[in-house]
Amino acid sequence: MAPRMRPEEIVIVVITVSDRASNGTYVDESGPAAIDTLATSGFTDVALRVIPDGRAAVADALRDAVDGGARVILTLGGTGLGPRDETPEGTRAVITAEVPGVAEALRARGLQATPTAALSRAVAGVVTTGSHRAFVANLPGSPRAVTESLEVLTPLLGHIASQLAGGDHG
Repeated sequence: MAPRMRPEEIVIVVITVSDRASNGTYVDESGPAAIDTLATSGFTDVALRVIPDGRAAVADALRDAVDGGARVILTLGGTGLGPRDETPEGTRAVITAEVPGVAEALRARGLQATPTAALSRAVAGVVTTGSHRAFVANLPGSPRAVTESLEVLTPLLGHIASQLAGGDHG
């Protein structure tokens, strides 16, 4: 059985999904909030990307992150009902196994803060490209919601990364 991975061993890519942030008309605050929150939990190997909304952009960014060695990928934004909110569709296009319990837990945590969390279409799952595997979770786009979501996720990431590396469920 592989031991639970320590936070500093886990390569994480945070992807802010926003047309406005990617074209420079809006300053991304969610990505830095995610990085700060992860750092307080000991995660030090964290990269940030900002991409436009859209199914293809998300799918391509997820594949690139996995191919680049990410073990965990967190998308921020694009999970609502807007016409360009296609993060879940782009994620579903590349995941090989869905992990619905994580998405359910994230929505449940969000509902503690705001009733609009029920509108989230976020998904979570495993992305496999060649011999590389990574866990991906769609998080909401606001800095506060990102921080709340990470309260749920950070305790799970060591166990998730260990399982992806072939570890036991224990």
